[in-house]
Amino acid sequence: MGLEEIIPSIALILVLILVLPGFIKLNLKNKDFFINLSIWGIIVLALMIFLYLIF
Repeated sequence: MGLEEIIPSIALILVLILVLPGFIKLNLKNKDFFINLSIWGIIVLALMIFLYLIF
């Protein structure tokens, strides 16, 4: 595992740490949480498929 893999991984973890408390605060109701989680899941899935097809 080279430096070109470690640095982006650390950056993603730090962004997750910064975003997660606000995400949880905004989604205290279960219905809102699952709607937002499913939207983000669709976005991530579409992005992964798009990147897989390009590379």
